[in-house]
Amino acid sequence: MSTTAQNSLIRKLPLIAIIIVAVIGTYLLRDKLTFEALADNREALLAFRDGNYLITVLSFMAAYVVIVAFSLPGATIATLTGGFLFGTFPGALFNMTAATIGATCIFLAARWGFGETLSQKMDRAEGLVKKVKAGINDNQWSMLFLMRLLPIVPFFLANLIPSFLGVPLHRFVISTFFGIIPGAVVYTSVGAGLGEIFASGQPPNLGIIFEPAILFPIIGLSALAALPIFIKAIRGKKGL
Repeated sequence: MSTTAQNSLIRKLPLIAIIIVAVIGTYLLRDKLTFEALADNREALLAFRDGNYLITVLSFMAAYVVIVAFSLPGATIATLTGGFLFGTFPGALFNMTAATIGATCIFLAARWGFGETLSQKMDRAEGLVKKVKAGINDNQWSMLFLMRLLPIVPFFLANLIPSFLGVPLHRFVISTFFGIIPGAVVYTSVGAGLGEIFASGQPPNLGIIFEPAILFPIIGLSALAALPIFIKAIRGKKGL
């Protein structure tokens, strides 16, 4: 194997490892990280938190980072757990920080393995591909925030797509942290109220984010994020 081929394989190893762990983890953990598991262990978790708060925070965030970085099942349960253990605040802050770190791990692994090469090829391309790439580059901030704000874009894809488009690391981190605030706060607040939900014996309402009182403000934020795209499009048509 040539040196170039070896270097190429080495660069792909982190992403390959993530994919392998994700597949194995999905099989092994699909019945472990569940709402029922949280309910069954809630008293032990609260007791450990009360006696070891800092260790609980660090352990929780480390587990959350691993879940996100390796795309393991249970991200929603992890978010609920953050609210259950630490309240809406600072629970939401812990959730957003850990999710951003995990997402950044995927972004860097994908960019190091494939993203830089793919981005360079797109830059050298002609025709439609070049126009699409140029359009994305002109509206990177808006596109990044839209992917985070709109619940229709899977979190995993929102981590990969920017890595293939040559998005700078700082833009990815900033847009991820601030873009996930609405969803993180909503689900963390649901987690903060799990005590009453456990007492009622009913599952939490995870569809709450699609209720009008919450969904409409998110749509409004998405429209605000998309506004620069529309303004540039209008100016382009007018030749301004």
